[in-house]
Amino acid sequence: MSTDKKRVQFRAPNRLIGRADALAAVLGEDRTDVLVTALREYLQNAAHDDALTQEIAAAYYDEEITFEQLKALVGAEEAANLRVLKQQLDEDFVDEVADA
Repeated sequence: MSTDKKRVQFRAPNRLIGRADALAAVLGEDRTDVLVTALREYLQNAAHDDALTQEIAAAYYDEEITFEQLKALVGAEEAANLRVLKQQLDEDFVDEVADA
């Protein structure tokens, strides 16, 4: 894991932050550690959600996200598979247009 860190600021409901603070106290950690762990776990779980993976793939095919962003979201192997599929789809489109 990278040690590079970026400061972020966001607003969250008081109750949610209160729960994060309570968990941090129980674990002997600070709020940031709890929030980073929660975000990491959410993103890992999201990568295994088929509907979300399809949305991510569509964003990649529509060039809304880069290959590096795709890889960060779904992992290297799945990203490579999606890149190959995108190339095949692009080639099929070119062939269809040429035949029309």
